[in-house]
Amino acid sequence: MDENGASISHCVVASKIKDEGNVFLADNKYTMAIERYSEALEFFDLSNQLRAILLSNRSLAYIKTESYGLAITDASDAIKADATYPKGYYRRGTAEFALNRSKAARKDFRAVCKLKPKDRDARAKLAECEKAVREAAFAAAIESEETEPLSETLDVSAMSIEASYKGPHPKGGADALDSAEEEKFLFTPGNLPVEFVQASVERFKNQELISKRYVAQLLISCKTYFETLPSLLEINLPEDVEGSKITVCGDTHGQFYDVMNIFEMNGFPSAENPYLFNGDFVDRGSFSVEVILTYLLFKIASPNGIHLLRGNHETKNMNRIYGFMGEVLHKYDKDIFDLFLEVFNVLPLAAVIGGKVFVTHGGIPCTPGVTLDDIRGIKRGCEPPDSGLMSDLLWSDPQPFPGKSPSKRGIGWSFGPDITAAFLESNGLELLVRSHEVKDDGYLVEHGGKTITIFSAPNYCDQMGNKGAFIHFEGDLKPSFTQYDAVSHPPVRPMAYAAGMGGLF
Repeated sequence: MDENGASISHCVVASKIKDEGNVFLADNKYTMAIERYSEALEFFDLSNQLRAILLSNRSLAYIKTESYGLAITDASDAIKADATYPKGYYRRGTAEFALNRSKAARKDFRAVCKLKPKDRDARAKLAECEKAVREAAFAAAIESEETEPLSETLDVSAMSIEASYKGPHPKGGADALDSAEEEKFLFTPGNLPVEFVQASVERFKNQELISKRYVAQLLISCKTYFETLPSLLEINLPEDVEGSKITVCGDTHGQFYDVMNIFEMNGFPSAENPYLFNGDFVDRGSFSVEVILTYLLFKIASPNGIHLLRGNHETKNMNRIYGFMGEVLHKYDKDIFDLFLEVFNVLPLAAVIGGKVFVTHGGIPCTPGVTLDDIRGIKRGCEPPDSGLMSDLLWSDPQPFPGKSPSKRGIGWSFGPDITAAFLESNGLELLVRSHEVKDDGYLVEHGGKTITIFSAPNYCDQMGNKGAFIHFEGDLKPSFTQYDAVSHPPVRPMAYAAGMGGLF
């Protein structure tokens, strides 16, 4: 034992296990890293400094898997073990920032700067927190003034087509329409020519964009259309189509070329070949603009050909951290980003397929007795609150044991098989399909076959090595799975447009 009661031999063993965990962490094998750090932490007689390091490292691994609640707990315990260890505050501040708790994050980064006054990185992160606090206060002040949304004030007809633009036009041909009203009509649901959609997709494949004016028309039309839809969609299989089916996809996270691979395998969206994309279209992958524009173009061209549900990454704070905001600002501008946020705020939150299959991004409410009517009644048009039905649908995860537990993410809940069974039975449903978590095989069936997680971004972030998958539901509403590997994409790394705090994630 040393003078502080720590076992020297146990510290040596724990340090070796820590080093193994560090190798896994550097190799993006976060689950294995967490297991090693946890194994080392089982020694109760470690030095406070080593315990703080292990907890801080495990906190970082949790941050990498978006388990922000667990990350905050570990970082707080690291600070308790050694209040002079700056990385404990650094990790906690990072996780707090991810949960949009800018003031709490600011406090932690101030502590880091006090401990390491010459650390440029810490000062840069503190500046990001200060900026976020100011922006939140400014947004609250503007909201109190009841300002009109940009979609209602932007004059799209006054926007000129870029002089260098060589891309497609909605009506076809080499020139834009002279009539602003005709152009606006073409961007209403069911009237956008599919030829324009296909030409736009081909342009995206070549890393080229469509005109900002057309994007603005599209987003304003989508916002208006989604506002007319309920929070809970009722989706039926196509009628009078032999072998009719619907394809359900999970997270695609800006992996545009993998989305193209899905369409190559399974066909483009249409009324005869409908898709349901279950949220998290953007962030992390650096082709998020192309992914979401593709989905929205198909939505306006064929409203029954593609259905879109909101994920936890269709939110302002996630977009600020994980790259979508930076990508939109790089490829277009702030007006277009603000219009995207308006669209995200009115996306439906859940769907029922064929009256039997409940689909939502994260999970189900843990409050007993929640009905489908309660979900239909959720008010949208806002950023998700920290708790409540919307938060549960976007953020929650299943757990293997009964009951509910605080979410590892710091928002939402973890729900057991008993909660799944009760929700399905009380609402006359048979199956829950959700996404929100990467799975090695692209999908996972649990809770006695009543819960399916579907994840459609293979080799997530170019580093996880997982397969992607999608589900077919035919007339019997029994799931069948298709798996696939990642395809190559242009040399733009994931999170390439993330700035400031984004580098931490």
